Amino acid sequence: MDVRYLPSPAHFKTMTTPEIKESFQVQSLFMPGEIKLVYSHADRMIIGGVMPTTQELHLQAGKELAADYFAERREVGVFNCGGPGTVQVDDQSFATGNCEVVYIGRGSREIAFSSDDAANPASFLLISLPAHTTYPTTHVTKAQANQVALGSVEKSNKRVIYQYIHEGGVKSCQLVMGFTELDTGCVWNTMPPHTHDRRCEVYLYFNLADDNIVFHFMGEGNETRHLVMRNHEAVISPSWSIHAGAGTENYCFVWAMGGENQSFNDMDAVPLTDLA
Repeated sequence: MDVRYLPSPAHFKTMTTPEIKESFQVQSLFMPGEIKLVYSHADRMIIGGVMPTTQELHLQAGKELAADYFAERREVGVFNCGGPGTVQVDDQSFATGNCEVVYIGRGSREIAFSSDDAANPASFLLISLPAHTTYPTTHVTKAQANQVALGSVEKSNKRVIYQYIHEGGVKSCQLVMGFTELDTGCVWNTMPPHTHDRRCEVYLYFNLADDNIVFHFMGEGNETRHLVMRNHEAVISPSWSIHAGAGTENYCFVWAMGGENQSFNDMDAVPLTDLA
């Protein structure tokens, strides 16, 4: 398990691009036949990538968790951004297609993943946070997610937000999870920007062609930096950082948050006049 100790805002201002990438960017998240886990000390969030091919892959607790099994004291959100597959949780089996989610409640002992077709494998994004109680393990399709339309073509940010794990949907201890889909011709996400002083967040960009990228902007509003993001790459956004992006064409991104509350609208706006 890759462990990340994130820098402070003051340290961030002194960092080079390679140093920023090493601290915040998660690359090569989906490797055929493997489970990759990144443990962030921002709200003790774990980001994982699972790409099963010919064999079922089982989620194990590493020494970092000091637990007998992965979800002993944790909840897990699973988002499939690849081909169809199956999420097995104890004696429950969930056929999980593209853009579908499985919420796994605390106390689930056996968690395994498989793909229907090794030539078109599932790509399961895992987001896990500490949990204080147990909520039911639940499967959610894209059609069942709460949809919120925002933005406009004129501002190049027309998009639909799909909310899966949230206050009005699947119940969890602190995890909030969904994804955003930009319309054709729209490239901006989360602009005007904001921070979440009470929560950290992770973005996973997907549905990017090999020759397309997203410029992800982060940092305090008065001193920003950028990362170049490609398909299936994730970025950790600490509570003090904005998290916005502009792509070379439209794209999608998974967002997941954890911290003090679950209110989707708990945002601290950063005026465009303050950006630098």
